[in-house]
This record gives sequence, structure tokens and C-alpha cells, in this order.
Amino acid sequence: MTPTRTAVVLLGGLALVATACAGPGTAGSGQTPVDGQTFTLALGSDPGNLDPHMSVLSVTGQVDKFLYDSLTELSADGKPLPELAEKWTDTSTTAASFTLRPGLTCADGAPLTAADVAANIVFVGDPANKSPYAGLTVAPGTKATADEATRTITVTSGAPDAFLLRNIGSLPIVCGKGLADRKLLAKGESGTGLFAVSEAVPNDHYTFTRRKDYKWGPGDWKAEPGLPDKVVLRVVSNTSTAANLLLSGELNAGVIIGPDRQRLDARKLFHGDYNAPLGEIFFNQAAGRPGEDEAVRRALTQSLDLAQLGKVLTSGTGKPSQGLVTADPKACSGDTVTGNLPSHDPAAAAAALDAAGWKAGADGVRVKNGKRLTLNVIYGTQLGPTMAPTAELFQQTWKALGAEVTLKGVDSPGLSQVLFGTGEWEVSLGPLGLTLPSQLVPFVSGPAAPDGTNFGHIANPAYDQAVKQAAAANGEASCPTWNAAETALIKQVDVVPYIDSVTAVYGSGSKFTISQGAITPSSIRMYAK
Repeated sequence: MTPTRTAVVLLGGLALVATACAGPGTAGSGQTPVDGQTFTLALGSDPGNLDPHMSVLSVTGQVDKFLYDSLTELSADGKPLPELAEKWTDTSTTAASFTLRPGLTCADGAPLTAADVAANIVFVGDPANKSPYAGLTVAPGTKATADEATRTITVTSGAPDAFLLRNIGSLPIVCGKGLADRKLLAKGESGTGLFAVSEAVPNDHYTFTRRKDYKWGPGDWKAEPGLPDKVVLRVVSNTSTAANLLLSGELNAGVIIGPDRQRLDARKLFHGDYNAPLGEIFFNQAAGRPGEDEAVRRALTQSLDLAQLGKVLTSGTGKPSQGLVTADPKACSGDTVTGNLPSHDPAAAAAALDAAGWKAGADGVRVKNGKRLTLNVIYGTQLGPTMAPTAELFQQTWKALGAEVTLKGVDSPGLSQVLFGTGEWEVSLGPLGLTLPSQLVPFVSGPAAPDGTNFGHIANPAYDQAVKQAAAANGEASCPTWNAAETALIKQVDVVPYIDSVTAVYGSGSKFTISQGAITPSSIRMYAK
């Protein structure tokens, strides 16, 4: 049973969690593991601020996974496993406790105390600190106390949480010096993980060295040879370039999306796979934006051939979305998408815009009360080479409908800045996925960005009511109500999930397992070429 860890990361600027085991492949098969090697991994974009409590970017999550551990992991069947904590209890939806392993140390050699761990939880739970994890894995107002004699942390959630143990257990934990000076965390220092920062050159590379004092972690990782002594993370934004470097052996691992996969598969390179949302549409519903009107959101969606868009985006390899939670092990099963989105009908879409008061002007662009139907569409460039042509297909469709459409491709930090900062967008094609339905809540309800993480300014009373009911139930008993909440969002066209992908992380001269869409550091094994 391969251990995995649940946490929130981002794909294209929004929270994504994907969990899976390694896929098939032959690179390294039958070869002898080699100690003392350097493992080189491609990053699609620069991770920016490495503070694990202040970013939910996927690229940052991958980097931080080398540097910061969590209290627990997840097994492949969704059961909690020890990481920093050796045992735990959850007595209700509002209370849990964790007992730390003995002898935990920080990257600088200082001990990791129960008080340090409690302070991590309290920091994220304090709304004044504006952590994007507040409401995502830690309910605002959550408190935590420490007993150093027993190494125990007692958590009282600020709100009922159906998945309290899993959420608190997934939070990346930093050490005391980082809590006192978060500038250290921005550079990836004050860590609790298997590796420590030795060099950082933003937009180029990051070098980590394996900690010799690290004796805990997942499973029996210490029993097998081949773990690298050094990790180099190279920023390689072009997928074809990354594929070439994998084939030449200059890279040991990298995410490859699109037609370049065919070349790597032909060479029978090892790869670890994970399910991920790729095609999702969000509308900016802030006052004065076209997306504020449900009729406009519905018409824009109805004009799209979502099946065709999905084929372009995934090169025909995707699967129609059935929900916003794509990662295994899923806490709740069910299909919240099928039958709940507007069917493709361009003529009906045009009639709906007419009825909503958006009339075609002299140049063909629709106008209402003197305001043109202008759509600024943003998408993540790191999502692979198929993202740009997919965005262009959106543009063509909506221009034919009478909208004035501009496209802007940005990397992960750039997309995050627009969504959670400037707010200058009408449509986002950045996909949002999670391991738990509860992790969706702060992104689609509550305070709007920039004061909160509700980047789309969504207000859906049916969703909010269902969330309150679901959060009060425990574990699987809450699933029917969580599914009802998600269905309410999709029926109101607050989010439009249309295609999922099976994303591959290829390895050359290495093997590893995949957790939450990222490589698990302790699973990496290097092989002689």
C-alpha cells in the first residue's frame, strides 16, 4: 500500500489536489539503485514565495513537499498514516489531537516542539493572517494547545468540519524560527522535511540537500537504497524542451502534457500518473461584470461545444468531468455534473443574450446600457501546449456570439495575482480541484478577493445552506449533502467543469510515486544509466 499525503496545491493558479500511485514504465527496471546521486526535476514555472502557509500554487506545493512535512499522510485507500505525528484521535467534527513522534528536528537542527506545531495551526486559523489555507484545511478561528510532556497537540476547530482529522493532518508544518520570521519561510528555510535549501536562484533553479538527521517520514523509505543526496529543481516552462531533456537524461523527472507524451512512451520511460481537472470555467461575478448575471453565464456556456473543447485540451485523451473532486482516494463518490450544465445550443445562447438586454451593435459586438460585452479571458500557460489553442477556440466561439474577447496567458503566480489580487478578468480557465469537497468552500463562498479567496465573487444560498448541513456530519455520512452543495454550484453556472486529464510525471534514470499531483520525495530512487 503506497502512502500518499493530502494537501492543497494549485494547477494553473487554483487549488488542485491529485493523489495516485506510480504508473507503468521501464526506466530503471532491472537496474541497480545508486546512492549519492542528484535528482533533477523540471518545474513548469517559478514557485515564487515558498512559505507553505501562504501559497496554494501547484508548483509551490511540489517544491515545499521537499522542505516541509505534515502531521499525517494518506494511504492509497484514504486511511491516515504517521508522518510527524505517531498517533491521533478525532472525537467529533470540532475536536482532534495529535501526538508527535519523539526526536523531531528542524532543518537548522533545532527541535520541533508541540508548541511549534500548535502555533502553525493557530496562525493559519487566524483570519488576520490571510492564509489561503484558512477555511480550506483549517477553519477560521481554530485553536490549538500543546502539552510538551506528552508531545500532544489538541485542536478545537473554529467550525464543524466533516473531515477535521484529514484536513489538520495535511497542513505543512514549519519550525519555530520560521513562525517568528516568515521571511525565512519565503526562501524555503526553517523546514521539517527530508531536504533543506542550499541554493535558490528564482526563475532558474533551486538546489536542496538531503538532511542526514531526518529519521522519520513515510513507511520504510530508509530500507531501500537509491535515495538522492541532492535535488535540483529547474524552471523549464516549455513542455517540448522538458521532454527533450528527459530523453537526453539531463532531467530525471517532469510533467509532460500533450503530444510530447508519445515520444516518451515510445522510449518506454517510467511515469507516475494522477487524475486532475483540466477543463474548468469560472466567471467573475463581481458587480458590474457581465458574469454577475446568471443568464449571461448560462448563455456563454450554452454557446460552447464542451466536448470539442475537451478533445482539443486533452488531445482526445481526457474524460468528461463528473465532479470537482478528481483525486483518489475520494472521500465522496458521485456525479454532480452530468445533466446539470446547459446543453450546447448556439442559437438558444444568442436568444438568451437578446432577452437579457445584450443587443448586437453596429460592429457586431453586443451592447447593454451603453456597455460593450467585453470578456478578458485568462489561462495558465504552464498547463501545456494545448491550453493556448483551447483558449483561442473559446475566443472564436464567443466572438461569433457577439462578445469582444481578449486572451491573456500567464504562469501560475501571474494567474494567482490576477484572481486573488487585481480582479481584472471576466473568465478564468484555471482549473480547480480538491481531495475533499470541504476544501472548495472558501473559493466559492464567503469573503471575495482580495479580502478572501472567493475569487469569482460567488453567492449561492443553496450551496451555503448545504455546506452548513454537510459540515455538521462526520466523514462519509456527510457525502450526500456535499454532493447536493456541489450540484447547486453547477446548476447556477458558478463553475463549469467539463474535462479531466490523466497527467503523467515522467522519469528518466529514476522512479518515484505520485501524491497530490507531486512527487513524494522519500519515494525517489535513482538508477544507473
